[in-house]
Amino acid sequence: MLNGKRILLIVAGGIAAFKCHDLIRRLRGQGAHVRCVLTEAGARFVTPLSLQALSEDKVYTDMFSLTDESEMGHIELSREADLLVVAPATANILARMAAGMADDLAATVLLATDKPVLAAPAMNVRMWTHAATVANVETLKKRGVTFVGPNDGAMACNEYGPGRMSEPAEIVAAIESMLGASATGPLAGQSLAGRRALVTSGPTREAIDPVRYISNHSSGKQGHAIASALAKLGAEVTLVSGPVAVPDPMGVKVVKIDSADQMLAACQAAGQLDVAIFAAAVADWKAASPAGAKIKKQAGAPPPALELTPNPDILATVSRPGPQRPALVVGFAAETENLVANAVDKRKRKGCDWIVANDVSPATGTFGGERNTVHLVTAEGVEAWPTLSKDEVAGRLADRIAAQLGRPRSVKAAE
Repeated sequence: MLNGKRILLIVAGGIAAFKCHDLIRRLRGQGAHVRCVLTEAGARFVTPLSLQALSEDKVYTDMFSLTDESEMGHIELSREADLLVVAPATANILARMAAGMADDLAATVLLATDKPVLAAPAMNVRMWTHAATVANVETLKKRGVTFVGPNDGAMACNEYGPGRMSEPAEIVAAIESMLGASATGPLAGQSLAGRRALVTSGPTREAIDPVRYISNHSSGKQGHAIASALAKLGAEVTLVSGPVAVPDPMGVKVVKIDSADQMLAACQAAGQLDVAIFAAAVADWKAASPAGAKIKKQAGAPPPALELTPNPDILATVSRPGPQRPALVVGFAAETENLVANAVDKRKRKGCDWIVANDVSPATGTFGGERNTVHLVTAEGVEAWPTLSKDEVAGRLADRIAAQLGRPRSVKAAE
């Protein structure tokens, strides 16, 4: 999403400066070019060498460098970037920005720029809520500065409240949004018009007898949101859904099923596809011999033995090489432990292109909830996305799919 974008990262003096190492790594992983300005106070927390090693570029610290300033370095730094990011944005640097000061290289660059600025505040809760800081933030917002965070949480000063710098993944999401790669809307120029998509959603129900079944807590909210997001980008979408309580998305063909066998048959009947996303929580096992009548409890008798047999592996089946394989196959990994490691292993075992991994431990509230925290696992690596609404996750994934598939076939055919 950020390939070729130029980010000028201004690292000010706060304990949260250590997060900038991960931020640089994530930005570089998305193809962005990162150049750093480090304040004197910031250098008390991170070193120029560490920032240089991660950014693979020179780190600027001195306002009065004869070498840099002979070519008006502070002006060049302020103008050649696509976006300036201040992280951590301490109370001190926010105050100097609001006052229009130019008393060091960072402040001078910020005063001389004509490019958008993103600030990620980090400070003690009492400093953040102080009237002076509140006024400074309002002043900067009126001037067009965008803010991400701060978050609530425990701080190094042993206090709790708003003031923690946003996590690197959240800052990256904000950067994407500011540079036109919105987490909720289509990327500029991207479309799925002319593309055919398949999405599976919800749980499956595997009959034990006509009354009982094996299933799970999947609500279908994430899968249905993905189908809707793909349709909004112009794709022709088939949604294969297990039993759910959420409404059918508009503009989507819905095929309703109960069992994994029925889901596989529906997927195979969908025809030639450009992309298939398997968000359904398919039961791994089914009863080997479902009873034709309700199994009755007998007084004094032990519970009946339940023999299980594996369900078909829908993701692995569709991922097999061949003329019917979609150009992009995306699986989901619902895990309760070792999230990333299990997802990386699953992608290799199943033969799919991407895995969207999410933690479904009860404490996360993912099953049936409105928000999701996912990792996107590809052959290139692992992206940690910030916690988003399920609609936002769907929009972001649809954007990535559109970018991956490129222009629609109908346009290529016309050429």
